[in-house]
Amino acid sequence: MARLPIWLRLAAGATFAFLYVPLAVVVAYSFNDSRLNAEWVGFTLDWYRVLFADQEMLLAARNSLFIALVSSLAATGLGTLAGLAMHRYRPPWLPLLVITPVAMPEILLGVSLLVFFIQVLHLTLGLLSVVLAHITFSIGFVAIIVRARLAGMDESIFEAARDLGANPWQTFRLVTFPLILPAVVAGFLMAFTLSIDDFVITFFTAGVGVSTLPLQIYSMIKIAVTPEVNAVSTLLMLLTLVLVAAASRMDRSFMKGGA
Repeated sequence: MARLPIWLRLAAGATFAFLYVPLAVVVAYSFNDSRLNAEWVGFTLDWYRVLFADQEMLLAARNSLFIALVSSLAATGLGTLAGLAMHRYRPPWLPLLVITPVAMPEILLGVSLLVFFIQVLHLTLGLLSVVLAHITFSIGFVAIIVRARLAGMDESIFEAARDLGANPWQTFRLVTFPLILPAVVAGFLMAFTLSIDDFVITFFTAGVGVSTLPLQIYSMIKIAVTPEVNAVSTLLMLLTLVLVAAASRMDRSFMKGGA
């Protein structure tokens, strides 16, 4: 295999440094034994103890996990059905409806959902509105992953199931669903990751008194960036990386299966 040119390796190294050095600094300073967080003083785990004793932060974490779990489950079910419909029936309007929330700027989607909830549904903003908003932008990601999996499969498998006497439900339950299961799981993990990290859409749809981890972090950094903020950012980053790695592993598994 040909070696990459030196300039291309330097450009790649500079890009990765720009992306990941700030994250490394956040992680390092979560162990800093200084409230001001302006310079390194010494190593400590006290800020993690402070974090796990912070009731407001724990409530925000519970809200984030609840919203992410419920919205991801709903988006996975609806996104899987949308992916199947786009692949099998190919309606010209469905991809536009499914993919538009993915391509739309978050601030525009957040404002649109805010107006829709208040002026059309007359819904009081709270956990329910946030869950509905997260389902809205997560469906498209799941549908795209499921549709990609279906596009890489041999249609003769389904024809063989029908030739053997399987009805549509039996074909889906015994053939289609087991084959697309890695894509469904990958879609769920992607939706969960996007939901638990979301700030912009949550900011517009949360209402008064509802806090999630991104909103709580934002309210804290308006005063000062303490090592507690670094600690919760580190844990959130770790959770996100684990979920992204799991989703990538699932993605590679179904790509191999479709090969």
